[in-house]
Amino acid sequence: MKSFFRAFLASFLAIVVVILVVVGVVASKANEKSKIEDHSWLVIDIYGDVTEFDPPGGILSEVMGGKPETLQRILSNLEKVRHDDRIDGVILKLSSANNLGAAKMEEIRGAVGAVRASGKKVYGWADSMDRGTYYLAAACDSIYMPPTGYIQFLGFYRGSIHAKSMLEKLGINPNVHKIKDYKSAAEMVTRTDMSGPARENDMWMLDEYWDMYVSAIEADRGITELELVEIMNHAQFLPEAAVEFGLVDRLLYWDELDAMLRQEDDEKLNVVSQGRYADEEPKDLGFNDGKKKIVVIHAQGMIGGRVNKVDPLFGIMMGHETINAEFRRARRDEDVAAIVFRVDSGGGESLASDLMSREADITADEKPVVVSMVDVAASGGYMISYRASRIVADPTTLTGSIGSISMKFNMKGFFEKLGITADAATKGPHALMWSSFSDFTEEEWDIFTKDHWKGFNAWLADVADRRGMTFEEAEKLAHGRVWTGRQAKKNGLVDELGGLDRAIEIAREMAEIPGDEEVTVEHWPKRKGLLESITSGQGSLSAVTRYVVWRMIRTDVAETWRTVAEGRLDALATVPAE
Repeated sequence: MKSFFRAFLASFLAIVVVILVVVGVVASKANEKSKIEDHSWLVIDIYGDVTEFDPPGGILSEVMGGKPETLQRILSNLEKVRHDDRIDGVILKLSSANNLGAAKMEEIRGAVGAVRASGKKVYGWADSMDRGTYYLAAACDSIYMPPTGYIQFLGFYRGSIHAKSMLEKLGINPNVHKIKDYKSAAEMVTRTDMSGPARENDMWMLDEYWDMYVSAIEADRGITELELVEIMNHAQFLPEAAVEFGLVDRLLYWDELDAMLRQEDDEKLNVVSQGRYADEEPKDLGFNDGKKKIVVIHAQGMIGGRVNKVDPLFGIMMGHETINAEFRRARRDEDVAAIVFRVDSGGGESLASDLMSREADITADEKPVVVSMVDVAASGGYMISYRASRIVADPTTLTGSIGSISMKFNMKGFFEKLGITADAATKGPHALMWSSFSDFTEEEWDIFTKDHWKGFNAWLADVADRRGMTFEEAEKLAHGRVWTGRQAKKNGLVDELGGLDRAIEIAREMAEIPGDEEVTVEHWPKRKGLLESITSGQGSLSAVTRYVVWRMIRTDVAETWRTVAEGRLDALATVPAE
C-alpha cells in the first residue's frame, strides 16, 4: 500500500511539474512578442482545417495539438492590415489541402478586396491548386506558383454515399421516417442511389454555384465561361500550362517571391506570421475601441448535447447550454448594444436546436439579434436562426432544409450474427417500441409518424409566421429543400446577403449607434486561458484530448486521400526501405 501511495504521489508531482513547465513556456513566449518591422508582409498560410472560430478546448488544445487556423483570425488580421502602416501587403500562402467552404472563401475574398482597396497589395502563392482554391486566389492582385506545383481544375459535383446494402449484409434494418421527399440525408440508409428529388435539389444548387463561380472568375481574371470549360477539359496540367491559360501570372519558388518583394537593403523579406499578428490589438491601431459593444456569438458544428465539445466521430459540436449561457450573458451586459449570432451548422438534434432558438427569441425582445450564416445554416442550423431580428446569409451559404428525419435501427439480425440474443419481461403497452431488437409494429409506426408530422408542422407554422408567409407558401420551401443564400433571399427565408461585416453593420443600425461612434466587437465564447483550461470542470482535459485526436486523424486521412486521388503515390514513398 505504501509503495502504491509513493507511486501515486510521484506521478502526481510529475504531472504538476509538467503543467508548471508548460505554463512557464507559454508565459515566456507571450512576453517575447517580436517587433514588427516597417515594410513587413503578413503571411496567411491556408492549409488543412480552418474552423469558423476557436474550437472547444481553449489554449490547452493549442499546447497539445498546435493552434488551429480560424476564419475569424484570418478576417481580423486582414482588417488590421488596412490600418497598420508597418504592413506593406499580404501574401496568401495557399494549398488545395484545405477544408474551406464557399462562404468562408467568399468572406476572405471580401476582406482581400478591402485590403486592396486600401492601397495595399495582396499576392497569392500556391504549391497546389484546385478549382476551389483558385476561387480564393483569383481575388489577389497576382497569382504565383512554383514550376513543380500541382493543379487540378475539374467541374462541379454534389454526391452522396449509400450504406443500405451494407446494412442489409450486416442484418440491420433502419426504421426511418423523413419529412419529406427532399430530405436526402435519410437516403444514406434507405437507398442505394440518389432519388429524383435529391438529384433535382443538387442540380439547382450546382446551377447556382456554377453561375456565381464563373461570374467571379471572369470579373477577377477576365476568363470567360467558355474558357473555363476548356480549362476543365484539360483537368490536370503543369503550372506552365496554367500560365498559358491565364490562371497564373508567373512561376516563382518561395525564395524568388521573397527576393521580388524585399526592400533593396534587406537580406530577406520581413514577414509576420498569422499567430504573431493576431497578438496585435485593434485598438492600438485606432479602431474597435468603443464603450458600446457588439458581441458575436459563434455557433459552429453539429448540434447536440448540452455543452460545446469535440466528438471523436462528429468533430466540433455545439451544446444548447453553452450557447444559451452566452445569450444570457449578453442580455445582462449593459454595454452590449446588439448581438450577431454567427451560425455555421448543418443541424442535428431538434430539441437542442429549439432551445437555442428560444433563447435567441427571448434575447431579440431586449436587444437586436442579427444572424450571420457561414458555409451552412440548414435544418437545425436554420431552426436556431429564424427567430432572430434579422438574417444575413452569404450568397453561397447552404440553408433551408426545413424538414426532419427520425429513425431507429433494428439490430436483431446483426446481433444474431454475433451470437447475441435478447429477451424481456414487459408491463404496459408499447414497452418495446424503441427496442433495438424489433421493427415498429403497424400501430407503433402510426403513432411514431403522426407525432413526427405534428412536431414538424408546428415548426413550419412558426417559420411561416416569423417570415411573413402563409403555411402553404412556407411548405413550398420546406420538406428538406436546400437553397443557396442567394436563392433564400429571393424566396424570403433570409433578409439580406452579406458576410460578418454586413451583419455587424446591420446590428449597429438596429441598435441606433451613430455611424461616427466607435464600437468594440467581441467574439464569444471567449477562449479559456491555460490555467483555466487545466482547472475547469466538465472534463476539459478529455475534451482537449478528443480534439487533438480528431484533428490528427482528420488531417492525416485527408492528406493521404488527396495524395492518392491526385495520383501522387510517389509522395508517399519518401522514406527508403531498410
